[in-house]
Amino acid sequence: MNDLLAYVVTGLGVGAGYALVGSGLVAIYRVTGVVNFAQGAFAVLAAMLTSTLLGIGLPHVLSELAAVLVAAGVGLLVGVVAIGKPGTEPGAALIITLGLGVFAYAVEIVLWGDQPRSYGGLPGVVSVGGARIQAHYLLILGVTVPVFVAMAAFFTRTDLGKALTACASNRYAARVVGIDVRAMGLLAFAIGGALGGLAGVLTTPVQQVTFDSDVTLIVNGFAAAVLGGLTRPFVALAGGLLLGVAQTLIAGYGGGAYQLEVALLLMLTVMIVQAARAGGVREAT
Repeated sequence: MNDLLAYVVTGLGVGAGYALVGSGLVAIYRVTGVVNFAQGAFAVLAAMLTSTLLGIGLPHVLSELAAVLVAAGVGLLVGVVAIGKPGTEPGAALIITLGLGVFAYAVEIVLWGDQPRSYGGLPGVVSVGGARIQAHYLLILGVTVPVFVAMAAFFTRTDLGKALTACASNRYAARVVGIDVRAMGLLAFAIGGALGGLAGVLTTPVQQVTFDSDVTLIVNGFAAAVLGGLTRPFVALAGGLLLGVAQTLIAGYGGGAYQLEVALLLMLTVMIVQAARAGGVREAT
């Protein structure tokens, strides 16, 4: 029983990282209609940069904050390249983000090499219901949940957030009432970069990062985002937590080699169900 509780709490911490990546995908897709395949690269970049800043003596909070801000800036640059040109179709922008994600491999190898990197997180072990759990997993949860609450408040209670929501609901109507849809799209990319960067700096102390770690992150993040149809951040949070728990239980009781397959199977199942429902609606109409 103690092992089960430890696996669940650990899985929630892992899943929170997936949820942050997935919510970044959702933030960008809602406003621009673009699936950003460079999303995982933001996490890797922020994690690598944090390891460098810690190595030169900067304290933890400043290092991670600086890395997240840099990831947000890189997200903005990706947005400029992907959607900066007026008239760029979402499909073309998707291919651009994929190319930029591959280009990020070369940049990361040149700057940091191809060896795994990590750094210390919150030290210690916490006892929860008799189960011993690394304290850093609780820190990941303790940061992720308030971030999602803050996001909800931002989108519902601020003028800028409402403008982003308007673009997500109807880009044409938003343009008619004077909202700069392109600027909102670039802001969405910056938010996506920050969320991806936050995922990277939070999870690296418990999961080593390499230049190609973005593959696992983007697959799991996309699986979490797909649960909400790429439009609902809180469903992405629930999906990420569920996925993290499922993978941790499988790794604990079975084998860790099948963790990525769990994400792919979940994503495929959800997409099939959603397609079947959409087909049923069309037949009924």
